Amino acid sequence: MKQTLKLKWLIVGAFLSSIGTSFIWPLTTIYLHNELHRSLTVIGVVLLLYSGTNVVGSYLGGILFDRFNPQWLILAGLLVDIAAMVALVFHSGWPQYPTLLAVIGFFNGWLTTLVNSMGTLIRNKDGRYIFNMLYFAVNLGIVLGTSVVGFMYHGSVAPMFMVTASLYVVFLVIVVRFYRIKREKGHQKQQQAAQRVRIKPANLKIMWTFFISLTIIWVMYEQWVSNMSVYITDQGISMPLYSMLWTINASLIVVMQLFMSWANQRIKNVYLPVYVGALFCGASFIILIWAHQYWMFLVAMIILTVGEATAFPAIPAIVNDLSPMAVKGKYQGLTNAFSSAGKALGPLFGGLIIENASYRMLFVVCAIAIFMVTAIIYAIVQVYRQRVEYYR
Repeated sequence: MKQTLKLKWLIVGAFLSSIGTSFIWPLTTIYLHNELHRSLTVIGVVLLLYSGTNVVGSYLGGILFDRFNPQWLILAGLLVDIAAMVALVFHSGWPQYPTLLAVIGFFNGWLTTLVNSMGTLIRNKDGRYIFNMLYFAVNLGIVLGTSVVGFMYHGSVAPMFMVTASLYVVFLVIVVRFYRIKREKGHQKQQQAAQRVRIKPANLKIMWTFFISLTIIWVMYEQWVSNMSVYITDQGISMPLYSMLWTINASLIVVMQLFMSWANQRIKNVYLPVYVGALFCGASFIILIWAHQYWMFLVAMIILTVGEATAFPAIPAIVNDLSPMAVKGKYQGLTNAFSSAGKALGPLFGGLIIENASYRMLFVVCAIAIFMVTAIIYAIVQVYRQRVEYYR
């Protein structure tokens, strides 16, 4: 493939997609519970279904990226997503809502993987810079989306889906105009190579270590998204103050990505941000063990955010370096799929520990798990890093 795509248009696409997702996700629980009168157990199943289809869409999108024109794949995903959202504007009852939400989940995973995979085709910039900027765009979209969604929701999800569909139409126009990828004469051979490519065992061991680690870390991270809202409000802290933590999270990530783009030009060890970031994520749960006042939750969130902003964008960049051109889409798809799997399992994992033990035990388990994962990543990388082959 010969890429004519400019990074700025990829960033705009990630930004628009992120705003749409940030509209949908936070209100699903409230809408299903308050308007459709579904139990929390049923809501949990709906969210699990959304995340499950997201995993499948992520993996399938990566596989198809290596075999077909990614511009057409993104257009197909956007068209189906837009159709599902327009349908939800007029039919958001039961069971239409969870059914169409699962469709949206599938194609959101599909689009996320394809956008990330398109980033691997941009050869004139460092991979870490590309994925940091994509992460920056996603979180900038979250800041904007979460800041306005509360004002738009008044018992109906129709306005959110209409706005999201409109944003996706803008994204679609950008894809038509600026996501053109010219096929090289040897692309057919590259398609065949995608089916029989051989990757060095050292590369595979490091990448699969990252994939499994991503799932575990995201399971722990999701406690902040799901179970922490109940715990924090039980401490007498209002829901708006809890929401403010996430506004701070997304805003700090935006700032951190600008810093990381500068720092990555000076950091020679590409694995270092993963080690440091994961340790920060684990440290946030250590603080939660003794947190009862808002300022302690704020400190824990800041530490978590520094870790997240440091580690999470570094992993797809490393996977990009370790995967041959013919299968970059597949391994970006696996990166997103394993992350989505962790997000899907997180609320259930936390709920089981809370019900059978306590919140404090949950925080201890999360901290230990993340520290152990970090140690394993470090050990595997130290053993195999001299044997890997890089595809930059």
